[in-house]
Amino acid sequence: MPPRGDMRIGVVLEAFLDQPLEAVLAWLQQAAPEITDIEVGAGGYAPHPHCDVAALLASARARAGWLDSVARHGLRLDALNAWGNPLHPDDGIARRHDEDLRNAIRLAPMLGADRVVAMAGCPAGAPGDQVPHFGAGGWLPYLEDVYQRQWEQRIGPYWSGLAEFAAAEQPDLRVCLELHPGTSVFNVETFRRVAALGPSISANLDPSHFFWMGMDGHRVAAALGGRVGHAHGKDTVFHADSLALNGLLDRRWPEPAAEMPWTFAVPGRGHPLDWWAGLIRALSGSEVQVISIEHEDPFVPAGTGVPEAARLLRAAIDAARTVPA
Repeated sequence: MPPRGDMRIGVVLEAFLDQPLEAVLAWLQQAAPEITDIEVGAGGYAPHPHCDVAALLASARARAGWLDSVARHGLRLDALNAWGNPLHPDDGIARRHDEDLRNAIRLAPMLGADRVVAMAGCPAGAPGDQVPHFGAGGWLPYLEDVYQRQWEQRIGPYWSGLAEFAAAEQPDLRVCLELHPGTSVFNVETFRRVAALGPSISANLDPSHFFWMGMDGHRVAAALGGRVGHAHGKDTVFHADSLALNGLLDRRWPEPAAEMPWTFAVPGRGHPLDWWAGLIRALSGSEVQVISIEHEDPFVPAGTGVPEAARLLRAAIDAARTVPA
């Protein structure tokens, strides 16, 4: 199957929280003309100075003005991002993040977007716990069966209801869950369990996490196929000395960055152009419309990293059309 000819490049605006929206849009137009789309924070843990969700929900005039600002700079909204933890053991946090996610689902279609990026969340390990418990393994007695209890008591019921809500709001909208360690969806198996709860649930593929978890991003994209609705452009660099001594798991992450076994990176600095072209090809059977640059490189300022990433991804999209299968 040939790669999608309409794959576009976006950017997550969380890299520019210290600048007003108009300034960011004007800069993107000049500094990174390859970028056509923006992904905007809308709640949860995601800061959202560029998107007043309550005001936009309440006023058609406010929505029209916001969209006009984006369009004047030759850009469009691809997705709202409400990453958070609606399964948090703290009921106040869980309720707030659930409300933020539902509001993003309501608002996205009003702004012409059909993607909401989110995370699956992480519940308590057992009743009475006050902090989330990442149920990622049962190699010790006190870790056994944690995930299954979480699934039965919190993950399954919550995401079944959320999928139903999203489908009722807008059948074409996709809630794109990032496969992210520390949440209850972090690999193919855990995503498929949640995705089976409703067609509104899709995946957001961020290959940077696959790199450090030892997963094959190309195979993940191919395995999930049409259930992938969005992608992030972010790389990972490994630091050999620290990796040899401390392995992939390091309690100090993300600081001090210079001492970590791995750090996030601008696309192309950890894996070459042909890897990214391969990812574009692997996404050919997906519903991905945009690969959105998520700048989190601790050693490169966003003003340098985002244009560099945009050029790399543009080259990868072009190369994917010519690379043999």
